[in-house]
Amino acid sequence: MWYFAWILGLPLAALFAVVNAMWLELNADRTMMDGKPRDDR
Repeated sequence: MWYFAWILGLPLAALFAVVNAMWLELNADRTMMDGKPRDDR
């Protein structure tokens, strides 16, 4: 039954990574459009 955790967990982790990357890109675009300097640390 451990494979159910893998079947559910891996797609959820991949989905989280994609949504996080999209949010970071949209956030960077928003700050660029507002004319604020970016803080790339």
